[in-house]
Amino acid sequence: MTLALVVICLFVLLLLGVPVAFALGGMGLVLLWLGDFSLLMAPQGIMSTLNGFILLAVPLFLLMGNVLLKGGVGRDLFAAVQAWVGHWPGGLAVATILSCGLFAAISGSSVATAATIGTVAIPEMTKRGYDKRHTYGLLAAGGTLGILIPPSIPMIVYGFVAEQSVIALFMAGIGPGLALIGAFIVFAILHARFSPGYERLRPAPWSERRAASIRALPSVALAALVVFGIYSGAFTPTEAAAIGFAAALVITVVILRTLTWQAFVESARDAMVTTVAILLIVAGAKVFGKALALWRVPQDISAFIGATIDGPIMFILVVSVVLLLMGLIFEALSMVLIMTPVLLPAAMGLGFDPIWFGIYMVIMVECALITPPVGLNLYVIQSVACATLADVARGTLPFLGIMLASVVLLYAWPDLALYLPFKW
Repeated sequence: MTLALVVICLFVLLLLGVPVAFALGGMGLVLLWLGDFSLLMAPQGIMSTLNGFILLAVPLFLLMGNVLLKGGVGRDLFAAVQAWVGHWPGGLAVATILSCGLFAAISGSSVATAATIGTVAIPEMTKRGYDKRHTYGLLAAGGTLGILIPPSIPMIVYGFVAEQSVIALFMAGIGPGLALIGAFIVFAILHARFSPGYERLRPAPWSERRAASIRALPSVALAALVVFGIYSGAFTPTEAAAIGFAAALVITVVILRTLTWQAFVESARDAMVTTVAILLIVAGAKVFGKALALWRVPQDISAFIGATIDGPIMFILVVSVVLLLMGLIFEALSMVLIMTPVLLPAAMGLGFDPIWFGIYMVIMVECALITPPVGLNLYVIQSVACATLADVARGTLPFLGIMLASVVLLYAWPDLALYLPFKW
């Protein structure tokens, strides 16, 4: 009964236009007051949260992604991949997916990935006769790879909230991320074969391939530096973010010479705004989560699940439906912050590994990024393509089905996520 009232009040606040951070924090304060708990727990919880060293990686990864975005790195990546696979059936679509995967490995942001690759790929694909809805859906769904392929900001936040190793989460995201890229590519090729409207490209000459590859090489090297540096233990995720930001400046200022001072200032401002928004949501969610814990809501949910839900399969089905419904209202990071403290104890009680559950939640959050009315990637692609939201949303439906199928695969084959962090 308590949880139902809390959820109803939270929805009412959000529908009234109250920002997510203040809705969560306000509800947390009200619950602390009604429960006769000390209100000092709120500022203490906020200070302990924002003082976390791991969260320093968030603004640094955002800075790195914005610098690369303003420096035109996405354009270079797309040109290089297109030179190698553009002549395949659906080659431009394949190049777009691979470019999204590569940029995801150096940005950690879904929105940045969709915006960067979409700006370059949408004009090329529409010019070559690709169906517009398919193109928009491909870019919106491809952008979601930004939070599944490490480094990933939602994974950092999940690791912080769930007290799990961020490095293990990063490693666990590689297998599902590659599987999702492969599934998108297969669908793109099949779609092209059965869609006669697109224009097949000729193979690029070797000179063009070599030139495009050389220009994109520093960005690929940056992705390798960040990823392998973390996995080898050479530096922590936070240190990797700092090194990646410094390397991004070297690439865009010294090597490519594409980043102007004005663009750098814009990158820093955008990163600052996004960081403040994220940290405010984290702080509000911390107060809300603390209040729920004191009201024993997670324990009550775990007991309810244990008494009414028959086995792990039914639990995953119910949670998936809940997360899909929440994705219609909440943005990605809010879902991670709100639902992790509530669902993780019940999941662990049923035998789910917390690292596996984190990857499962990230995939479900990916679905939220491409479902209206608050799917951020939909609005990014709508803005870039000057399209209608309806066209973008309809184009994402096949990819949403593929992402849900990947959840089934992850459940049937847990080692897809757990092999690298624990068995390799």
